[in-house]
This record gives sequence, C-alpha cells and structure tokens, in this order.
Amino acid sequence: MQVKIIKALKTVLLLIFTFALIPISNAQSIKDIEKEVANVERAFAKTMADRDFRKFQSFLDENAVFVAGKNKMRGKQQVAAKWKRYFEKERAPFAWKPETVVVIGTGGIALSTGPVWNPGGKVHSYYTSTWRKNDKGEWKIILDKGQKYCPPSPKKPEADKSKTTKLKQNP
Repeated sequence: MQVKIIKALKTVLLLIFTFALIPISNAQSIKDIEKEVANVERAFAKTMADRDFRKFQSFLDENAVFVAGKNKMRGKQQVAAKWKRYFEKERAPFAWKPETVVVIGTGGIALSTGPVWNPGGKVHSYYTSTWRKNDKGEWKIILDKGQKYCPPSPKKPEADKSKTTKLKQNP
C-alpha cells in the first residue's frame, strides 16, 4: 500500500514540476518569437531600401489590409498595386524599423510598431503592422496602418512667482 502511495506521490510531484516549468519556457519562447518578428519586419523594410518590389510582395498575406488615411487597400494585389510607386524611383521615399514588437500568447499573431523616416532622416510618421504566422511557418503582414508623427510639444516654462502680484481681495 505504501509503495503505491509513494509512486502516486512521485507521479503527482512530477506532473506539478512539469506544469510549473511551462510558463517559464513559454515566456522564453514569446521573447524568441518577438525577436523573430522584429527580424521579419527589418527584412520587410529592407525590401524598400533595396528597391526589391518582388520581395516586398512576398511578405504580404493574400488578405492583407493596408490603411493610409481614409483609404483602405484590401488584398495582396491591391496593396501591391498601390505600393508599386514607392519602388519606382532609384531612391527610397522612406524607411522604417521596428521599435516595439508584441506577440500574443499563442505566438501566431504579432504587432510591430516603429518610426518612419523621410530620405533626410527625419521621423514623419509611425507605422503599426500586424503579422500572422501561416501554416508554412512564414510570417505574413495582415494589417498595416501609418499615422502622423506628432513630436512632443516643448514644456512651458513655469511662471516666475517672484514677479507675480497678489490680487487685492474685496472686503
């Protein structure tokens, strides 16, 4: 009887130990996936720098939606048709890189956001992209939206209190 109890306790302890380690390994894999998506985003941005329109298209999901202001481009073909103009000149009209990447718990969808620079190196907007890992293990962009960059406004200097006058109180 005691042998059965000891074996059962060992089994229970083994299961507890095994399940206790799952969050640790899962947290690590999320970090690895975030690095992977950041690298995919960098490779996607490199297509613009390299002027490689064909490679750019390879990152697009068949059902991708890109939003530019009030305009929505739906599907890989429409996105590619609208973005083709950005690849026609010798010099890239803008560049971007990931600043923040967040992956959901299952690891199959990720959000990437970061600055977009003009050719002079000035930040003029920020992008937000959503990526999904497909059945082949490839990350494809499914949603993308750019938004204007609003630089922080300068802080107003505090009033010099020594130069302020007190208001007279009415009796």
